[in-house]
Amino acid sequence: MKQNFADRKFVVGGIFVVIGLIFIFRLSYLQLFSDVYFEKAIGNATKALVDYPARGIILDRNKKVLVNNNLAYDLMVIPKKLKGIDTLAVCEILEMDTAEFSKRIRRIVKKNKNAKTEDVFMELITGRDFVKIKEELYKLKGFRIRPRTVRSYPSRTAAHVLGYLGEVNKKEIKKDTSKYYAPRDYLGKSGIEKQYEYLLRGQKGRKFILRDVHSNVQGSYKEGANDIPSVPGANLITTLDIDLQQYAEKLMQNKKGSIVAIEPSTGEVLTLLSSPAYDPSLLVGRKYGENYGKIARNKNKLFYNRAIQARYPPGSIFKPLQAAVAQDMGVGWWSTKYKCNKNLVGCHNHDNPLNLPQSIMHSCNPYYWNLYKAMINQNKSSNHFEDTKLGFESWREYVLSFGLGQRTGVDLPYEKRGSVPTSSYYDRYYRSRWGYTTIYSLSIGQGELLVVPIQMANLAAIIANKGTYYQPHLLKSLEGEYDEVLADSIIESYTTPKKVMVDPKHFDLVHEGMQWVVEKRGGTAGRARIEGIEVCGKTGTAQNPHGEDHSVFICFAPKDDPKIAIAVYVENAGAGGLWAAPIASLLVEKYLKGNVNRQSLEQYILDADLMDVQVEE
Repeated sequence: MKQNFADRKFVVGGIFVVIGLIFIFRLSYLQLFSDVYFEKAIGNATKALVDYPARGIILDRNKKVLVNNNLAYDLMVIPKKLKGIDTLAVCEILEMDTAEFSKRIRRIVKKNKNAKTEDVFMELITGRDFVKIKEELYKLKGFRIRPRTVRSYPSRTAAHVLGYLGEVNKKEIKKDTSKYYAPRDYLGKSGIEKQYEYLLRGQKGRKFILRDVHSNVQGSYKEGANDIPSVPGANLITTLDIDLQQYAEKLMQNKKGSIVAIEPSTGEVLTLLSSPAYDPSLLVGRKYGENYGKIARNKNKLFYNRAIQARYPPGSIFKPLQAAVAQDMGVGWWSTKYKCNKNLVGCHNHDNPLNLPQSIMHSCNPYYWNLYKAMINQNKSSNHFEDTKLGFESWREYVLSFGLGQRTGVDLPYEKRGSVPTSSYYDRYYRSRWGYTTIYSLSIGQGELLVVPIQMANLAAIIANKGTYYQPHLLKSLEGEYDEVLADSIIESYTTPKKVMVDPKHFDLVHEGMQWVVEKRGGTAGRARIEGIEVCGKTGTAQNPHGEDHSVFICFAPKDDPKIAIAVYVENAGAGGLWAAPIASLLVEKYLKGNVNRQSLEQYILDADLMDVQVEE
């Protein structure tokens, strides 16, 4: 059959016409109606820069600045623009050798795999370094300055409370579900900076700049119409009294240990320190890495926050708790007397026998051996082992109600819990065949019982309040923009009172005995006496298997309207009345009177160097 090629010619021609019309329509659409190429062109001509927010400042309870912000600068570079640059001249300006210069450029190119990408060449430049670089910046082709902020510490104190900032790492970026952080961002690594990072950091913004074909900045795009402003972080008012904090750190110079002071009526932490400490301003700026290494390697463990992480046997400061619990269990009262039988447990010389408040005053170990036995063995079972276990579990429930054996919940990261042994622990260790003679060391705060210094201060606050207490905390209030619902829920948890199992009336005798410790002749803390202030305290000499015993003291004052409760722990310093008690009393005097009149006592403490006490390895 003969094919009609004339018809096929029209079909092929029609196809080409249709294709041509499609192209014409598409091009017309892109030119006249679509923003795709316009947006791409704009994208090439503009660059979005992060607008970093000002981090919230941190203040003490009287709004004295503890942590502020200073301006710092990152030196940014685009490696491709460095072709033909006088490397020696640049290195001279930056005070850097050529090997280091080349190493940094190679690192940037390797990381970004693109020599056109801008990255940080030198970060956190401040002071004279920045002035010099800024003056010579016109010579540094391919470089620009990016403003940042760094922390400053006017008082250079309270390092363990305030914490420090550090560069975010890959693990932290991966855990960040909010996708807030990017490489080279900074965030809180410890202390309040870490605990309240989400309140202090603020919200990042965006600034769009206009660039020419050579990527040179020409100014703000659309005069900033598309910019997203950053939101500053909230200012955080803490419960700290910086004057008291600084005085405490002064007294603890050349001593290892910790001090925690709490306002009993609120649970607000007035002072919290670990000694020895470090200067927080060292962890700022370009020498962060070098200084961090020096601090971390120090043999005195400067990063270790003894106030919330060190666990010690409480020693005799545990006896006021025992006295209160014994009364509530119905086995102790004012006239309960026991002889000081040193065949039961060691003790020092004092009046004999003693009643309950006198037992606190003289810190009689045999007295509490007998009192604790009366609490544990109450003949609730004919089986001796079962009777001991029943009494122990009842006693343990009382102790736990004082917050021991658990974290206080203070708003600082890395707090350790104390330890109150369980009957199951003894069952495993002694195969369920254990009695009072197995656990009697608990009667005087030794054995398996461990507390953290902040728990000791909280115990003093509980006794001061006759059984009521508030969660120890450092956040007092906030200023600025923040999540009010979240902040209110946090603060509400701090203002909710808690109660122990002991009836408030049973603390009266405890108060009396603790007042006698300080004010009566023969008390173990005569050096803690303050004229015009009724101080209630208890000394402790906590056993240390590795060397000298630890000096411990808890107290509160004034007796009838307590304003401060305090715990002092001085490692390897011996008797509590020798060092811990006078340190605590000086702090009480400073806080309640505003100054210290006992200058000879103050000088005695300041002159003491207890860091070189020999400790067995």
